[in-house]
Amino acid sequence: MLSYRHAFHAGNFADVLKHVIQVQCLDYLLQKDKPIWYADTHAGAGGYALDSSEAQKNAEFQNGIGQLWSKPNLAAPLQAYVDLVAQFNQQAGANQGLKFYPGSPWFAQNLLREHDRLSLFELHPKEQALLKQNLGSHRRLKIFDTDGFKGLIAQLPPKERRGLVLIDPPYEIKEDYGTVVETLVQAHKRFATGTYALWYPVVERRRINRLEKALISSRIRNIQLYELGLSEDTNGRGMTASGMIVINPPWTLLSQMQMLLPDLAKRLGGQAGCYRVETLCAE
Repeated sequence: MLSYRHAFHAGNFADVLKHVIQVQCLDYLLQKDKPIWYADTHAGAGGYALDSSEAQKNAEFQNGIGQLWSKPNLAAPLQAYVDLVAQFNQQAGANQGLKFYPGSPWFAQNLLREHDRLSLFELHPKEQALLKQNLGSHRRLKIFDTDGFKGLIAQLPPKERRGLVLIDPPYEIKEDYGTVVETLVQAHKRFATGTYALWYPVVERRRINRLEKALISSRIRNIQLYELGLSEDTNGRGMTASGMIVINPPWTLLSQMQMLLPDLAKRLGGQAGCYRVETLCAE
């Protein structure tokens, strides 16, 4: 299925959580001079216009990046994330205001150095064309028009032996909940030292419970879970929260998210906002 277009959801609360964690993981890996490898299994378009008909349909960004844009007294990691969004807007030609929102590939490309590499996977023809347009061509960047799950495994292990893998399928196909676990198990066997960040939507809590149990039973160690919601679960009546499961996280991530998530839940969800911080498996 190739119907999913992230433009409808760009900059929403789920993107805020995903990209704040992505930036923190990359910042940590970049503290060492040795090269790293970044992979994105469902790369999308790389950037989105927030005044497009898709983004304006439900204006989801208003309860996401819109609640952080130009706000004072943000914690340092949140301000760093907002500054990157502002940089993308400047590059895209927005003289002032929030007009554009970057995708995960742009955050990675902008942060990585000349000797680091990026492998991006995107099957949707229109999204792939936009991705190439938004990121341009560079010797360190490769874009693959293949299934991201299979494509990832084919690239492992990377020569760098250090890196971040972002897995964030749209879950249009319900089997994806099982496929992400199978992919992580296979990938970890080939690249055990890598950091893996798995995004998931909370629509039906029972699916997330099964996902967590499957990962706990996988024998992979050092797994943390971070969740941000605009309201409590509604049992299938739309996405109320989203989460990130991180394998081999930076040692600083837990304390940072313990500080950030209560503030984010309040800023984005108000009185109904909620969050989770859990260690699924210790080291």
